[in-house]
Amino acid sequence: MNRPFLSLGAVALGALSLALPAPARAAEGPSIRTLAIGAAAPDFDLPGVDGRRYSLKDFASAKVLVLVFTANHCPTAQAYEDRIIALDRDFKGKGVAVVAISPNDPLALRLDEQGYTDLGDTFEDMKIRAADKGFAFPYLYDGETEATSRKYGPVATPHVFVFDAQRKLRFVGRVDDSENPEKVTTSDARNAIEAVLAGRPVPVETTKVFGCSVKWSDKRAGVKEGYEEWAKEPVAVEPVDETGVRALVRNDSKKLRLVNVWATWCGPCVIEFPDLVSIHRIYRGRDFEVVTVNADPPEKRERVLEFLKSQQASFRNYAFDEGDPYALVEAVDPQWQGELPHTILVAPGGKVIYRSEAAFDRLELRKAIVGWVGRYYHSVPGGKP
Repeated sequence: MNRPFLSLGAVALGALSLALPAPARAAEGPSIRTLAIGAAAPDFDLPGVDGRRYSLKDFASAKVLVLVFTANHCPTAQAYEDRIIALDRDFKGKGVAVVAISPNDPLALRLDEQGYTDLGDTFEDMKIRAADKGFAFPYLYDGETEATSRKYGPVATPHVFVFDAQRKLRFVGRVDDSENPEKVTTSDARNAIEAVLAGRPVPVETTKVFGCSVKWSDKRAGVKEGYEEWAKEPVAVEPVDETGVRALVRNDSKKLRLVNVWATWCGPCVIEFPDLVSIHRIYRGRDFEVVTVNADPPEKRERVLEFLKSQQASFRNYAFDEGDPYALVEAVDPQWQGELPHTILVAPGGKVIYRSEAAFDRLELRKAIVGWVGRYYHSVPGGKP
């Protein structure tokens, strides 16, 4: 399988799983085996992002049924979204139904497993992703009980199951042999669909799959452990002058830098602060960092530190110590009119790629971050593949 080099950090963030051909290896989780070739498709009753519920009978007229177990957060799954869209587009007129299913329990997904995405795996997040990508096929949610996924046994996302007109499993495995579309040499799922349509034997019935492990509900303990670990991290605040602030926004580092200016007396600042902490935990393993600058008077420094500790704000925190708010405004962002809070994303070299007057929109901010750091393993900073 032709894949780019993966750093240890990337592997940790993606929670990758390498699956042997079904049913030789049980899926990670509660002893679940992948459906065997020749098995009948188990029925299901799942909600779709379009507001409908779906079961097997809704696809009874299809000559071929393609079920793709996928996930919003997974970088590998995101890299394959356009190819899944292409499968649906290319085969819909030939009697093929493509259906995507998210098997993940959102409560089993750690924040630091979301470093390649703007969205988690909740049903509401799925609706956003379907709209953003223009999915023309059903996208179904199985995260509440995972009952359907336990019957089929996906081990990683994406994982493809191809059924014939009698709903017997004819192929299970990968979409193709490379996350990077420019390096694909074998389109296994497409080949299987074409063979079933033509009444021919599928050339390769099972393959390994490579992607993010399924977030079975028994992984919720790992989420709890993450929060417990983060709560132990030290929190501090340091004074900074106008020169220091200008250096922050000049950003001579190699990381995308989020700079947030806030104050304890600013209601919107306090309300959005937990989102800053979450964003730090999500993207800290990438080329990204959060820096805050506090605008309270210097005599309130103890109160500022107390607040930061209550928020578990273990990123870099500064307190502007010159007392002149207009000097702070000019040092941070000449386009800023002075309303708190103020947030900017600064690329290496000082270019501001995102700014928010007043409270930021969490989704917009995450989209801007991912747009720069990249969604896929073969991406590089700057959003380029």
